[in-house]
Amino acid sequence: MTRFAYPGLLAAALVFAAPALAQTPPTRDPAQVQGGSYAVDPGHTQVTFMVSHFGFSNYSGTFSDVSGTLNLDPKNPGASKLNIKLPVASVATTSAHLTNSLKGDQWLDAAKYPEMTFVSTKVAPEGRDKAKVTGDLTLHGVTKPVTLDVTFFGAGSNPMNKKYTVGFSATGTVKRSEFGVKTYIPAIGDDLQLRIDAAFERTE
Repeated sequence: MTRFAYPGLLAAALVFAAPALAQTPPTRDPAQVQGGSYAVDPGHTQVTFMVSHFGFSNYSGTFSDVSGTLNLDPKNPGASKLNIKLPVASVATTSAHLTNSLKGDQWLDAAKYPEMTFVSTKVAPEGRDKAKVTGDLTLHGVTKPVTLDVTFFGAGSNPMNKKYTVGFSATGTVKRSEFGVKTYIPAIGDDLQLRIDAAFERTE
């Protein structure tokens, strides 16, 4: 009896759980997105970086615990504002030794420069669901303008917490030497490729 009862119980549990996870498909139409103030959902936002490693391969890592705000105006995208910050000490790679090295004073010096920030200064729409977002990136105590290519991903109610959520992907490239991070250039690439996959929850 037990052998056959378990699948039945599992199926019943899935049936009862289904309504809680029911979801209207997210809209891909930017015109249908709700305007307003949003905050980063840190648990579902990823910042990834990639750099050439001795010319043999690309090596990547991540930053976590991202925070920030988005003031979104779908009717006038150029008026939208973005402010992002993340703790430099959250850097992580697949090598514990390298992760610790990146936090040190030869690289990112997380103790002296604990935060990386990006504050938008211009949003230039490009077509239906894309934009170039220019802003001031502060890293390693240096602030320089950087432009990100941003793509709208989707928006709708999160089936788990019911919060209205909007998501974007952004990519860009910076030269780390311009921010004073020059260790092992050119053996380790100067071009640092960034990718941000961000979810924002509406606050008002």
